Order: sequence, then structure tokens, then C-alpha cells
Amino acid sequence: MPPWLSDRMTKLGTAIAENIIYHYGTSELLTRLSDPFWFQAFGTVMGMDWHSSGITTSVVGALKRGLNPRAHELGIHVCGGRGKQSRKTPAELRAVAEMSGLPGDTLVRTSRLTAKIDNNAIGDGYQLYLHTFIVSDGGEWAVVQQGMNAGNRLARRYHWHSASVRDFTSEPHTAIVGQHQGTIMNLVDAEAGAARAAILDVVREDPRKTLGEIVRLKMPAHHDVRPQDVDLKRLGAVLAVAYEREFRDFASLLLLENLGPRTLQSLALIAEVVHGAPSRFADPARFSFALGGKDRHPFPVPLKTYDESIAVLRRGLDSAKVGHTEKVDGFRRLEKFVRGVEEKYEPSAQFEQVVAHEHRISASLDGRSVFDDFRKQARPSKRQLELFEKHRG
Repeated sequence: MPPWLSDRMTKLGTAIAENIIYHYGTSELLTRLSDPFWFQAFGTVMGMDWHSSGITTSVVGALKRGLNPRAHELGIHVCGGRGKQSRKTPAELRAVAEMSGLPGDTLVRTSRLTAKIDNNAIGDGYQLYLHTFIVSDGGEWAVVQQGMNAGNRLARRYHWHSASVRDFTSEPHTAIVGQHQGTIMNLVDAEAGAARAAILDVVREDPRKTLGEIVRLKMPAHHDVRPQDVDLKRLGAVLAVAYEREFRDFASLLLLENLGPRTLQSLALIAEVVHGAPSRFADPARFSFALGGKDRHPFPVPLKTYDESIAVLRRGLDSAKVGHTEKVDGFRRLEKFVRGVEEKYEPSAQFEQVVAHEHRISASLDGRSVFDDFRKQARPSKRQLELFEKHRG
């Protein structure tokens, strides 16, 4: 993850999370983080490769860097992370408990239990390498963790939310995200009671019956963004609001900002991440049209637009702190306005033309990708050169 992107993701991710907390509370933020489609859209709207397993690491890392310094103000704490950071989760949870009065031992036990279930009770060939425990001052929590299959180098992500857990041994997840691989052993399936009892009774049986469906969201193998990955009608509504005069002037008025079309395009998609209904995140690739992708798909990250979008969000939040809510409320009105355009207007996005336009204006917006970083290295590795040649153009 290049610093030029990770720093911006921290600022933008924090602003989006703060908007959600401001409008809907910490419980809603935890609900969203436990939704795999929203989580993927959240990472995508911040410029990550839309289909990448790296979205998990980058999102939770950005939230930890951005939210923890303000935990006393926002009431949300992000513990754990990838590799060595995941092993610090118990100590971090106890520190949170000491500050907030929560039961530290209970939180630590819950953290360990979710990790053990996903690493051991679900026999799918994936070993956890990332564990993040997000908890509010009220004790509500969400867990996002990810495992890697050493054989096929694919990742699988596991989502939990305390509000949805009735029994840790029976359907405790809100979602498990990965490619379907047929029958697996899932000892926390609702119908696995007999298998669990057999294990407890030390009966040496192999539970062979498949126990539940593991896949909720399957990302394609291709790196590029294709028309079939995107709801073109919804994207068309965003582009109409950004580029058609009759809509653009009104959208700028809603935000009380004099904004150019490219920034409006970005903010309209960010507003949907903050305020959109769960049903609107089934095509996370669409959100890559906010700020591109670091792998140049569908286009390089427009740094000028990125910085202006962060600035607009921050101005709204700062104004709200002193009682002036017009700007921060403007994002809710913008999301509603774009939905209205989508419902009453017949917008259509010509996919190839949209991508071509973004590439044409990329240089003027300081478009950047990781492949530009490779160019600046004195001696790029053979693997980097291979990737550069693969993605060039």
C-alpha cells in the first residue's frame, strides 16, 4: 500500500465513518462493517482495487489509524489487525475496557472465540492472518477477520456482529465471503448439533454432511472493471448529476459548495456509502468510479479529486460540531437526490466512453497508480516489471 494512498484512505475512511456515526450512531457503523457488500464498497470508494483481498487490510488499517485517536469523542475502538497486530488484540481490548468500564475479560474471550471458530470449527482450508475487533463504548462489537488458503492463494473474509449472535455455535456469522469450493466441514452450522455432540462425547466420527452455505459474495478473478460488474443505470444517475447542468447546479446547492463535476461524481458515490440502503451495494465495482483504483482499474486514482472530496467532507463535519449542520446534512440530501434521478430519469452509462473519459482527464487530476511508483524505483523487481507490463495501457 503506497503512503500517498494509505494516508488519504485514513482521512476519507475516518470522515465517512464519522458521518455515519453523526447521522445514525455507532451501532449502525458496526452493522455496516458486518455487511460484506457494504464493506467491499467502502474499500472500493476509497481507491482500493475493487476485487482485492487487500481491501480488508487497508480498510481496517485506515479505520484504526483514523478512529482510535478520537475514540474518546466518537465512542468506537478498533483493535487488532494483520499478523503481529492481531496478537495484540487482547491487550488492546483490556486497555479499552479500562477506559470505558467494559468487561475486559469477556471481550478478550469473545475475540478469541471468534478467531478459533473461523480458524478451526470451519474446515475450509483457510488459516486466519487478520483479526480485527471493533467495539463501541456501549459494548456492541463487530469482528472482521480474513484467512488465506496456502494452496490456491485465495482469501476468505468472515464478518460478525454482536447484535446478530444468538449462539456462538449456531449460525453466528453475518456473512462469510469467498469462492464456493463445494462441501466443507462447518461445525457452527445450525444443523451441526449432532456433530458437535459427537465430538463432545469423544465419538470418533467424521461429520461428512455439508453444513450450510458458505458463500455470500464471490469476487471475480479478473482485475479490470467490466460492464457486467456494474449497475449501469445507477452509475448513469451519478454521472447525470455530475455532468448534466440541470442536475449539477442543484446538487452543488444541496452541498452548499461550488464544486466541479468530477468532485460531484466522487461525493455522490461517497454519499451513497454513508446513507445508501443495504440493497444498493450488490455491485461494489460501481464505487470504483468515485476515486479509481491503485491498480489503474477502472482508472488511476485522481489525487486532486481525492483531496477535494476529503476537504468537503471535513468542512461539513467541522461545521456540524459548532451547530451548523447544513453541509453535513447535504450528503443525505445528495444521496436522496441521486436516487430520485435514477427513479424518474432514464440515465444510461456508456461504459467504454466513461472509462475513456476518465483516462483522458487523469493527468489533469494528478492520476496515480502503484505502477507509477514502480517507474520511479531505481531497480524494480522482475515481478514488478511483469505486473507493470501486464497492466500497462
